[in-house]
This record gives sequence, C-alpha cells and structure tokens, in this order.
Amino acid sequence: MKKEFLEISWKRYLLPPIHPEGIRVVLIMACVVTLLGLLSSYIWVIGVPVLGFALYFFRNPERVPPEGDHLVLAPADGIVCAIREMVPPETLNLGTDPLIRVSTFMSVFNVHVNRNPVSGMVCALKYHPGKFVNVAHKDSEDNERQEICVQKRNGTKIGYVQIAGLVARRIFCPLQVGQQVKRGQVFGLIRFGSRLDVYLPKGVKPLVELGQTMVAGETVIADLTKGKSHER
Repeated sequence: MKKEFLEISWKRYLLPPIHPEGIRVVLIMACVVTLLGLLSSYIWVIGVPVLGFALYFFRNPERVPPEGDHLVLAPADGIVCAIREMVPPETLNLGTDPLIRVSTFMSVFNVHVNRNPVSGMVCALKYHPGKFVNVAHKDSEDNERQEICVQKRNGTKIGYVQIAGLVARRIFCPLQVGQQVKRGQVFGLIRFGSRLDVYLPKGVKPLVELGQTMVAGETVIADLTKGKSHER
C-alpha cells in the first residue's frame, strides 16, 4: 500500500499523464511550432513555453476517491464560486422544484479533466452550443454547456453541467445515455476557464463552503444519507 501511495504521489506532482484529447492538441501545436521555427529561430522562444503550458493544462493526475457510494464527489478542480437553490435544467429530468446547486469555477491553471461525482447509469444528456461568456459569478443561457444526469442503483439522480467560459468554448464529453459510469472516473474535460455545476437531490445538504478549494474525484460535496438542504 505504501509503495502504491508513493507511485500515485509521484505521478500526481512530478509527471502526471496527459488526457488523450490534450495529446492530439499538443501534437498539432508542436507541428505548427516546428514548421514556423524552421523559418525563424525566434519562434522557439515563444513556441516552447506555449507547448509547455499546453502539456500542463491537459494534465490528468491520479486521484483516489474516498470510500462510500453514498458520497457525492467534486467533478472538477477549482474554487466553489456559488452555492444556491436553483431550478435544474428541464432536460435533466430532476423536477421543477429548486435544488441546491454547487458551482465550481476552474481557472486556466486548474486541472480541467472532469470526473463523475457518483456511480450509476447516464439517464439524460443534452448539449447546448454557446458564446464566449464569463462563467465565474453569473448564470447565462448563452454559454456552451453539456448537461448530464446519472441515476444511481437506488434510483437517486444527480445532475451535473459542464459550462464553457470566456476564453474558449470547447467541451469534450463522450458519454452516452445508458452508459454505466463510476464515481471518480474521468468522463470529459473543458478547455480553459470554465465552470461545473452539481445539482444535489432535495433534502441533501452540501458539505462544502464558498471559496473552498475542490479536488476532482476526492473532495466530498455531499453525503446522500445525511442533512437537510437550506437556502444560502
């Protein structure tokens, strides 16, 4: 167990793997930089740091989910920017009553790989194209977003939404309706500054606070067996 922990730590902090979607982007960028670098050596001064940041941006570090199928885990790295009661999107099939929504904002320096907050079956998916709008502190129907709903074995549904932000609008989510997913498992990513919302079931209280740092697949957002929701 100690050896496994050390291996995970080494991969997490020194040389984390790169998400496959990122590898494709980095290879294209490397080809462009190489071709331009043959024309002018000054290109390398700018191109090499850009390639380095691209590798850093698409990193996919190892994560160890805490035990407990009743726990709802953070789907994204970042900062909790909002906790409020909101009516969930109609396409998630979560009803018309307001539910507690926990929003995590990802800056360009955060890991942008997203992980499933719970295990279960994907029961609803809806993609919406959109515009370049800041998502840190406002709600907008103009943003590109991917709505996802997963139903646990006991029938409980958890909705979560990937929302692209100001810098770029490119969401990657290969999930399909009927697919079985596992908590803490990578399901997609969003390029550059963006946000991810999680809608908790009615009566479930969030265990995180505004401004708290989130670690995807490890931070516990809520316990489905405890607490009652309250307005914030």
